Amino acid sequence: MELDEYFYELFENLPRQGPGDNGSTRKALGMMGRLPSPVAILDIGCGSGMQTIELARNITGTITALDNHQPFLDELNRRATREGLSERIRTVNGSMFSLDFSKESFDIIWSEGAIFVIGFERGLEEFRPLLKPGGHLAVTELCWIKEDQPREIAAYFEAVYENLPAMKNVAGNHECIERAGYELIGSFTLPESAWLDNYFRPVETHVERMRLKYPGNARVDELCNEMLHEIDMYGKYAKYYGYVFFVMRKPG
Repeated sequence: MELDEYFYELFENLPRQGPGDNGSTRKALGMMGRLPSPVAILDIGCGSGMQTIELARNITGTITALDNHQPFLDELNRRATREGLSERIRTVNGSMFSLDFSKESFDIIWSEGAIFVIGFERGLEEFRPLLKPGGHLAVTELCWIKEDQPREIAAYFEAVYENLPAMKNVAGNHECIERAGYELIGSFTLPESAWLDNYFRPVETHVERMRLKYPGNARVDELCNEMLHEIDMYGKYAKYYGYVFFVMRKPG
């Protein structure tokens, strides 16, 4: 999907830029056990920061929230101010391909729905030096959760991941975590409500608004059709794939 002005306009107005829910964020955080106080967190690819806000509600410390699209960060700053959490959250406009932070400067690195941009294995490798010894990494990654996928959904994701490493199953990503030198704490699949209630329903609403705003715009029609096709694929094949939360620890 081409990332142009219309793409960003659609996603700027969504509560989340991908599937997720606050309960899953809290669950992953809780899997880490007792945390340092204060704790330093880096949220990579934070988007408009629904999970950033939830983390800030549940920790004592600070969060550096990084994204490369300033309107997402502006929305996160507005949300943080409304919640009285602005002193805990610092936004940074930057790229995950060039993480300009000191080594071993974070207790936790967080990335919901974003590590695929750099690639799961590459992300594990490049995020690791920024973690303190004993620090934690929590990411969500799209995975096959059932084998023998129908050809239609397999072909769909082959096209989606055309210029990215192929989508793996959960066991395959567990192996990547171990190869990258982490200790796997655990993993769990996000519930369907994280897709339907928190992502797809808002997407459908904004698709309708975009079509009303830009009647006859071929690019907007293409973008809207792509989003609706994604929703249709999930409706037909949700049992075969999902976002999986992986929680791991850097030895130290």
